Amino acid sequence: MPEICLALMLAGITAYALLGGADFGAGLWDLTAGGDRRGGPVRGMVQRSMSPVWEANHVWLIFVLVIFWTAFPVAFGSVMSSLYVPLFLAALGSIFRGTAFAPRGQAATMREARGLGATFALSSVIVPFCLGATLGGVASGRVEVGNALADPWSVWLNPTGILIGVLAVLTGAYLAAVYMAADSVRAGVGELADAFRARALGAGVLLGVVALGGILVLRSDARALYDGLTSGGGLVMVLLSAVAGLATLWLVWSRRFGPARVSAAAAVTCITVGWALAQNPDFLPGQLTLDEAAAPDAVLTAVLVTAGLGFVVLVPSLWYLYRLVLRGELDQEYEPLDQQFRPQSASDRAVEE
Repeated sequence: MPEICLALMLAGITAYALLGGADFGAGLWDLTAGGDRRGGPVRGMVQRSMSPVWEANHVWLIFVLVIFWTAFPVAFGSVMSSLYVPLFLAALGSIFRGTAFAPRGQAATMREARGLGATFALSSVIVPFCLGATLGGVASGRVEVGNALADPWSVWLNPTGILIGVLAVLTGAYLAAVYMAADSVRAGVGELADAFRARALGAGVLLGVVALGGILVLRSDARALYDGLTSGGGLVMVLLSAVAGLATLWLVWSRRFGPARVSAAAAVTCITVGWALAQNPDFLPGQLTLDEAAAPDAVLTAVLVTAGLGFVVLVPSLWYLYRLVLRGELDQEYEPLDQQFRPQSASDRAVEE
């Protein structure tokens, strides 16, 4: 049963990386889009793509946390008390991000829209970095069993934590660019499809370079994780991820954005599975094995039964939502985000009259 609960956690982490991570990546492209007029088209597509699904995408974080604290309580307490700084920053950023994104499209003035947009975009970078750095603190073996035994800063601000934080930001940007290139095609905005295609290619190449360089970082800073990722099942997953990543670049280059979504998701999935295989049998590397971390069998049984009942409702609901989105039935009308604040031209006034 501990293995099944861990598999559920990994499935939730993967879903959150693919869906919530893409939302964070969209925020990065929003941040780097440019000024009001130049960045308006990109921000309009971000608003259009995220609006139907952004709240649903983040349900997976709650799912992971619930499984974590009920099925592995000792590890949960150790992680949360040791990594409270990045987790607090991530929670704070998530609050500001959501409260800024929701009303941004209805801003009354350009100044208000800028403030909301900046809050949304900056939070979209801070949150994935902090979550990635949290995973880095765990994966590098810096979390000790007990209540807040690690230094609250060095446990996540270390070479492995910073590396995984940066990879989390870049992965989200990569996924978002691939997804929104496809959305731009569906919206009939060819110039934006080309713009996101270029972003996807650039982010994909940069992600690959950072990942390759990160091997050296792990070799010197997290040797157990490095050994696990360069041998056995971990190595197989890393190689499969690289193949899927290269396939995604080729598909994006050839403008086949639909299949590119699938291969990009496969690349991220392989990495999360590879991480689990690299750490096996440890839950907290060097501190706690999976069996030692698990709650009593009665608790695990209750977790699995509850999760199964929840999936009966959750999975079909989310499947139907994403099906409607991909079929275009929930699409909003596309317009650059700054359009409502532009002065009307003579031709616009004539059309209205």
